[in-house]
Amino acid sequence: MSDLPNCPECGSEYTYEDATMYVCPECSHEWAIEAVNDESSDERVIRDANGNQLADGDSVTVIKDLKVKGSSSVVKVGTKVRNIRLVDGDHDIDCRIDGIGAMKLKSEFVKKA
Repeated sequence: MSDLPNCPECGSEYTYEDATMYVCPECSHEWAIEAVNDESSDERVIRDANGNQLADGDSVTVIKDLKVKGSSSVVKVGTKVRNIRLVDGDHDIDCRIDGIGAMKLKSEFVKKA
């Protein structure tokens, strides 16, 4: 049996190694070998929209207008958020935004400031 990982997109077990990439022949998905090595470590790595690693206490900037659920307010592009806290879950950033209050954000909508 092969020790190569299954495809993260379709779950196929027929992946193969091509230089520094893994390739799935069924769905044509390609991913870096380093990405698999990063995921296998015990610590979860959270990255912003540009791929920079985030840590507790960092400052980030919102890159897209975000509607606040249950309210008519909007977090505008360019809003700077200070002293973030990383948490597990779908929304992986806990923070406090001036004028809005405590919020949870997804890391894909912020960039490191």
